[in-house]
Amino acid sequence: MKEENAALEFTPVSIDSFFDKSELQADSIGIGITILTKHQEMLVKKLLDVLHRDAPDRVEHLETRLRNVEKLAKDIALFPSLLERTETNTSVRTPQELVESLISYHEEGDTLLQLPSKATLGKSFLVTKVHTFYSMYKLARDFTSMEEKEVKEYIDETISMMLTLMAEDVYLDIIRDEAIAKDLRREMAVSLIILWEHRSDQTIDDIAPVLQSVWQARRRIAPIFGTMMGTSELMQVSMQMDGQWVQFMKARLSDPDVAQAMEEFLFGISYEQILRLKEILKNQGVKNIGRDEVSSYLGERVKTDIAADYRDFYLLFTVRRDNARVRSRLHFDGPKHTLEDHFIRFVIEQNAARQLMDSVAAQENRP
Repeated sequence: MKEENAALEFTPVSIDSFFDKSELQADSIGIGITILTKHQEMLVKKLLDVLHRDAPDRVEHLETRLRNVEKLAKDIALFPSLLERTETNTSVRTPQELVESLISYHEEGDTLLQLPSKATLGKSFLVTKVHTFYSMYKLARDFTSMEEKEVKEYIDETISMMLTLMAEDVYLDIIRDEAIAKDLRREMAVSLIILWEHRSDQTIDDIAPVLQSVWQARRRIAPIFGTMMGTSELMQVSMQMDGQWVQFMKARLSDPDVAQAMEEFLFGISYEQILRLKEILKNQGVKNIGRDEVSSYLGERVKTDIAADYRDFYLLFTVRRDNARVRSRLHFDGPKHTLEDHFIRFVIEQNAARQLMDSVAAQENRP
């Protein structure tokens, strides 16, 4: 992996290059956080219009909730922009210094108190939006005559925002991984600061449908806990995915960390539990068991059944994420990153490589 990262060279750029001056000025005057995207505005308007017709008694509560979301965004906007030079009581903070502090911080443990206040508050804002759109999904499902495909748009948007929460963790992991080229880590730090400032991320918006499809396929399959290799389950998942996911598997599945992370994702139990279960089944001469038998064989309650609730998606990701971080810190065997980590990193590296190639081609074609 180190050799592969070394092969990708990235030109460091100023954070200012991601925004033109008018945008930076607008952020200092208005609200840096994206309260609602254009698509979200459309969904809100559509639901309110239908509720006025189908369930007028539900309108006021939703409008109040949306006003509270807006008020929270405006309160957070009172904090200095992370994209501008800011004078505090004791020092001056610049975006470039924030980037360098992120990639140079190597202490273990929760970094909550090392993060800017705006980053922490913004995360709460995003969680509030996630809950708000989930309530909109339930309103559309239970109180309107919307078609199923229209109702689905609300849960899809909820999951997309939930994936942005995951992206923050992934970006932090990439930034702190010294095996990754420093210039790429610096680019990711810039992306993280932009995510903190606006609470939206174009990369995650682009790949959210892929990750959502992977999760839905994972829910539909019923892996047989026998060989625990997951080959047939992996094929079932892969056959339902788009080209980006297939490219990822072809390029990365030979990496042991990716393969182990894939097993954890597919079977819903930890690497350590997978090893124990393999040994138990081998010693007892059992060829395979069902999902509902895993807990009794391991002698502990394990959550292998996956509900449709988006909170299950995030919950199980955080369990795998925390386990991976412990292994990395204590130098234990097993995956040091989640499957989502690997996939998002793959997409980011592919995008960066394409941008580099486009830049080189543009220079070569310049008269």
